[in-house]
Amino acid sequence: MNKRAKFLRLGLYVAVAVILARLFVIQIIEHGDWVARAEEEHIVQSKIKATRGEIYMMDGDQPSIAVMNETVWTIVVDPLTADEKKVSETIDLYAKDKKVAEWKDVFADKTRRYYVVARGVKRDAIEKIRDAELAGVWYSKTNARVYAEGQMASSLLGFVNAEGEGQYGVEGTLDKELAGEDGVLKTVTDVNNVALSIGNDNVRVPAKNGKNVVLSIDKNVQYRLEKALANGINRSKTTHAAGIVMDPSNGEVWAMANLPTYDATKYAEVEDTSVFINAPLESAYEPGSMCKTFSFASAIDQGKMTPQTTYNNAGYLMVDNWKIENAYKGQLGVINMQTGLDYSLNTSSMTALMLLGGDPNNINQKGKNLLYEYYHDKFGLGQYTGIELFETPGYVTEPDAEDAYNSRYANMTFGQGMNVTMMQVASAFSSVINGGEFYRPTIVAGEVTEDGEFLYQDSPEPIRPTISAETSATMRQMLYGTRSYKRTSGVDKPGYYIGGKTGTSQGIKDGAYTFDETIGNYIGFGGAEGELPKYVIMVKIWGEGQKMEGEKDAMPIFDELNGYMIDYLQIKPGGQ
Repeated sequence: MNKRAKFLRLGLYVAVAVILARLFVIQIIEHGDWVARAEEEHIVQSKIKATRGEIYMMDGDQPSIAVMNETVWTIVVDPLTADEKKVSETIDLYAKDKKVAEWKDVFADKTRRYYVVARGVKRDAIEKIRDAELAGVWYSKTNARVYAEGQMASSLLGFVNAEGEGQYGVEGTLDKELAGEDGVLKTVTDVNNVALSIGNDNVRVPAKNGKNVVLSIDKNVQYRLEKALANGINRSKTTHAAGIVMDPSNGEVWAMANLPTYDATKYAEVEDTSVFINAPLESAYEPGSMCKTFSFASAIDQGKMTPQTTYNNAGYLMVDNWKIENAYKGQLGVINMQTGLDYSLNTSSMTALMLLGGDPNNINQKGKNLLYEYYHDKFGLGQYTGIELFETPGYVTEPDAEDAYNSRYANMTFGQGMNVTMMQVASAFSSVINGGEFYRPTIVAGEVTEDGEFLYQDSPEPIRPTISAETSATMRQMLYGTRSYKRTSGVDKPGYYIGGKTGTSQGIKDGAYTFDETIGNYIGFGGAEGELPKYVIMVKIWGEGQKMEGEKDAMPIFDELNGYMIDYLQIKPGGQ
């Protein structure tokens, strides 16, 4: 008996020692881990949704709201506790158009306790559904975007999807700034998951609301640009047009449009998703003879030619055994470079390239090197502009590349054999006519604080010089002469200095250029005589299988906008 008692006593001591040791480990060594486990059981962590920033456009010199938030609700059903008949009938009655699920799927698996059945339900509908006091139904409040100007600027603005993520345009590119940062709320609950209020155990990280962004886009100019593009489409009986209006003195974009467009509040109903693409930035193409502006500017800036420099126009040049012809068949014989630009002769821009290389009869490596330096390094063609939107870089073939044939560079002088965006061309053109300074294009003018104060961002500084002020003045005069030499009699108001250049770029069919499908382009500037230009306008018009021309189809769109901009900016004629 004594041995048995001793054995039991020893066993009791050992058990007590084990328990004490385990308590020591739990209470001292693993204390933090067990506290965390307890918190997981009794603390519910929820997200405090940040309010998405609003988007403004300019209305003259004041910001005007273009994209705002509207409170809407998401409806969630617990299939296990919800009455299928009552819930389905009530929600179908008041929010059928917002449903995102079929009832047969919702109640197919009742072990699934959380099923989203509707999104974007508005206040009046949610109040009626709540009045029905449906068991097993929850309502989550969120924000939906309201686009105050309807479909205007949709390809520029983009949209916000059902998950609250910005897609395309400003909404997509500036999503991080607009979205802000969500906060965190930790709430202590009892065993029944009922929230308790226990002072310091509630930890709240405040949400940081998104920034209210003010765009440099002027809603009045944007409206008129889209109207002019629509008029051009109707006039030319085609399908697509795009345009840019910008300030050449600082790179601010006042309007950017792409037609056809879409309703950003009904993005899910869009069948042709190509309308989401912002063509002036995301569609690189061969811009055609507008690029003669850049090849001429390069040769003049290098001191290799003047508007009065002459050459013999035979109507074509043979380059790499390839006959490269002029679209216009007249003006044969000895002519000067101004005439070559006036009639948009390809032989004149190829001559500019030969003069760049120091040989008036042949294209050489020196000329190609210099042309690339101006096109790519100075004018920024074939590379990102740095604008605050999605864009494609395009390409300009380097002069020492394997396919940098003389014929390719000959074609580049008149905008073929290269891929660039409208924004690259408009920004480069702005530098040609503004005195020779390249500005990074921008669509952001500043922000509106939560107190409603408009903070205008600092005026941008030029990034680099492109050409001399003297070359810029010469190019303005050449472009003025090209526009006014015979085509615009009675179109441009007296006392104003309007210049521009057409571009009709060929399509490619079966690996070769064709005139069966062409794109019409026009780029130009305007202002008062004796002053630097106040605006640059670029338009592009096209349709599958259609022949669009710069002079016939694109220039009338410019003409309409040009007259509007003079009046809107209240530009007085020169000398007044």
